[in-house]
Amino acid sequence: MPATTPAQLTARALLLDMDGTLVNSDAVVERCWRRWAERQGLDAAAVLKVVHGRQGYATMAVLLPERPMEENHADNRVMLAEETADLDGVVPVPGAPAFLATIADLPHALVTSADEALARARMGAADLPMPETRVTAESVGASKPDPEGFLKGAAELGFAPAECVVFEDSEAGIQAGRAAGMRIVGVGPRAAAFAPDIHVADLTRLRVEAAADGTITLTALP
Repeated sequence: MPATTPAQLTARALLLDMDGTLVNSDAVVERCWRRWAERQGLDAAAVLKVVHGRQGYATMAVLLPERPMEENHADNRVMLAEETADLDGVVPVPGAPAFLATIADLPHALVTSADEALARARMGAADLPMPETRVTAESVGASKPDPEGFLKGAAELGFAPAECVVFEDSEAGIQAGRAAGMRIVGVGPRAAAFAPDIHVADLTRLRVEAAADGTITLTALP
């Protein structure tokens, strides 16, 4: 069930997932993973239920648990190249441009399972500014739902985990934020099922207010 309380959170830093949170890349993700599923003889619908939020190799490990990890990493390199080249249908999540403009001078970081090239390609295709501080796939040793990426993002911004709020759309991402000891703003329809602290249909439904003492107040609008 979607979380209904609290409708408001306070933070000192914001950690932002990309796909499904700032950028709608579902069309590309589905195209690429359907092709991969067909090559592996897997049911595409079942595959698409687990792809969101994780790095590709980690998704492959869930779907093909007996396969050597080096094969997953090799397939992941191919997948990243395909996804980076395919930007058809990549658009901003509603409200993302205004949201990023509002937080431009506030402490924030991008924490994504995409690598740097894919992150730049998708943020560029959606005409969104790339945050100066970012944690991409190359920066971590473990994929979401491991909390490493969010913990690293908090550390790079200079804040304790409890001072950070995570913006996420996927089960793996929400699990990672929780494991990092952070509170969660769930964005979009996928997030509603995983009990984020507050949930918004998209970023048009979130109000951001910054106080002089550095406190950031996030309010979910009805």
